[in-house]
Formats: sequence, C-alpha cells, structure tokens
Amino acid sequence: MAEDLVKEKEEEKTFAELGVCVELVEACESLNWKIPSKIQAEAIPYALEGKDLIGLAQTGSGKTGAFALPILQSLLEHKSPFFACVLSPTRELAIQIGEQFEALGSGIGVKCSVLVGGVDMVQQALSLGKRPHIVVATPGRLLDHLTNTKGFSLRTLKYLVLDEADRLLNMDFEKAIDDILKAIPKERRTYLFSATMTNKVNKLQRACLRNPVKIEAASKYSTVDTLKQQFHFVPAKYKDCYLVYILTEMPGSTSMVFTRTCEATRILALILRNLGLKAIPISGQMSQAKRLGALTKFKAGECNILICTDVASRGLDIPSVDVVINYDIPTNSKDYIHRVGRTARAGRSGLAVALVNQYEVEWYLQIEQLIGKKLEEYPAEEAEVLMLLERVSDAKRMSQMKIKESFTNKKRRRGEDDGEDDGERHHFKNSNGSKKFKRNQR
Repeated sequence: MAEDLVKEKEEEKTFAELGVCVELVEACESLNWKIPSKIQAEAIPYALEGKDLIGLAQTGSGKTGAFALPILQSLLEHKSPFFACVLSPTRELAIQIGEQFEALGSGIGVKCSVLVGGVDMVQQALSLGKRPHIVVATPGRLLDHLTNTKGFSLRTLKYLVLDEADRLLNMDFEKAIDDILKAIPKERRTYLFSATMTNKVNKLQRACLRNPVKIEAASKYSTVDTLKQQFHFVPAKYKDCYLVYILTEMPGSTSMVFTRTCEATRILALILRNLGLKAIPISGQMSQAKRLGALTKFKAGECNILICTDVASRGLDIPSVDVVINYDIPTNSKDYIHRVGRTARAGRSGLAVALVNQYEVEWYLQIEQLIGKKLEEYPAEEAEVLMLLERVSDAKRMSQMKIKESFTNKKRRRGEDDGEDDGERHHFKNSNGSKKFKRNQR
C-alpha cells in the first residue's frame, strides 16, 4: 500500500520537478500539458540522466513527449545539426511527431525535417540542406536519402528513437533498420517506445541499446481504464446494417471504422455518404496528399466518420475520437490494441465496438485472451437493426455502381496507351497482348 502511494505521488510531479528546464516547461504549458503522464513521469528522469530506454505504454499516453522533452533539453545544452533521428512506421505518425517537436521547440529555434514517402525527394533534400536539428522519418525514405542525397549523413547523431518499435522490428522494416544502424554512430542514446512489445525487441536491444532502463507504464497488452469495450455477434450478410445502426445511434459522435482492405474503405464510405452520413476513407492505396487531406477534414470536423485500414491505427493523435468500430476483426490480435487506442486518449473516455461475424470468432477470442478479459455485449435488437436493411441495400447497390462506373471511365481514359498504375490496380498482359486488371486487396 505504501509503495502504491509513493508511485501515485510520483505520477503527480510537475514537469519542472522531473528536471525539465524552464524553457521547455513553458512550451509544455503553451500546449496545455499541465501534469506529466505516467510514461513521461517515469521515463523523463532516466532519459535526463543519459540512460537508454525501452518504454512500454498504452497508445495515447504521451510517449512522444516522453522522448521529445529529454532530446530537446539535451539539444539546448549542445546545439548541433542532425542531433536526433526518430523513426516511425507510418507517414502520418512521422508528420505528427515532427509537428510535436516543432511545437515544443518553437521558442528555442528548433528546426525539424520530416522524411516520408509520397513526397518529393528534392524538396526533402533542400530541407536537409538547411541542417535541421531533428530528423523524423520512415525507415525506407531515410535510407533513400542516406544513399542518394549528396552531403547528407547522420555521423554526428546523438539520439535515435524507434517509435512503435514492435512494428518497426517486423520484417517489413528490419532490413532498412539494419542498414540505418550501420550508418549512424554507435556512441549515442537510443529510445524504444511502443504500446506493445514483442520478442523481436530483445534482438535489437542486444544490437544497439546499452544497459537500457525498461519502463512498463502499462501491462504488456492493455487498454486504458477509461475505454468501454463491447462486441456484437452479427451475420456476415447484415454487417453493413449493424454498422449503420451503431453510427446512427450516436449522431454527431466522431468515429473511426476499421476495415481489413482498402477496397472496403471505399465502398463503406460511399454507402454511408449515400445514407447522408459524413464519411471519408483513408488507406495505404491513396496518395500521400489524399491521405493527409482526409485526416485534415476529419480533424477539422468536416467529416465525423473516418473509414480506415490499419494505416491509421498507429500513433495518430486525434483527440476528439469518441468511438472506434472494428468492422473487420484484425487477424493480428495486437493490432486491436492500436486500433482502440485511437479513442479514450489522455484520460478521456471512449467506446470501442467489435462487429464479429461467424468467420471471425477465432480472431475475436484471441483478442479477449490477449487483453485478459471478456467484453460486454453491445445492445442491439436484430429486428430493429434490420429495419434499415432496405435503405442500406439500396445505398450499397448505388455505391457498387459508382465504383464500377469510375473503373470503366478510368479504363476508357487510359485507352491502349495505359502505362501508369494509379495504385489501385496492377496491370498484366494476356498472351494476346490485351490488358487485364487485378485489384489489390490491401
């Protein structure tokens, strides 16, 4: 009991009491950061002592501040270009981290460069030519610049941060991470932060961390206490109806709906629009400009429903999300933690609803096993839900016709000289030389 009281008191320390300097305390106040979150309270003192860190905390708990403040404080003492590099698994998260560094460092002249795919490399090279203090990047694009941008190197790097470390360590990024580690100094501080950790972190820990302090501000796979989690078993053929029912039961709420495929984001957004709901899709098949445009509209409240794949499940700080709906249950149960972490952030309450059909029961049970509890059932009478069936079916038919018409128009415009792939189809040639198309599923 006494130990618990001590921990509670430590959580209530101010940023100044944690050792954060006056300039950065003022920056925190300007962002309305009054009391450090649990991960910040535990990580910042060790970071200011110069320790390597492995930080485990729920999504939305303030991980970015936990590594940004110590880096900026060290930068104040030893100002130099290319001082720190932060690696992120997604473009949107990288952009958001860059914005947070700029906001915290605005009063002390911090320059930050964000390197992500889907953006012109020449413009990014010009930004690097200004010798920024902080580089925030996705691994692939950083490696592109290290290889191809004349005069750019990270030989003077003092800090490396791997945010959402579990995903960065997946096979998709492992080769790029290895190559980046070879290009930066071994003498540096290294921080790993994530909502979840896997065994792969041990391999990286041996490779690039020195006597790290491990901070667990959460149980291994946990969700925040302010999140209400529910499920409902639904017949696969009526899943669209249940989605519309839930959204109409909460008019005006800000909602994120997660699907398994890019195709599903498009069709669901059209269905909901045809029913008069303000929905917008975001997926990995969209251009970077369109993805950022969709996020901007959602954040600004122009659209209150974001239909997305897991590209939006990591790290994005959209404070006003009220509801997360898992339209498709994730095949990897750990992705559930990241999805529902979009709501109930920074002490606010939120609701997560999982729609489970007969083919997804096994994945759903894996989620319950992972989080260590059974979810309560979302109240929905089937007879009441199916009163929407005719309207939803008509909206779906109209949406499918629109997608088919759009596909036909694009095919007609391209004609026989079609050479560019718009990211939505792969082109192949039959033996007679004519083209056929195969849709992506992700």
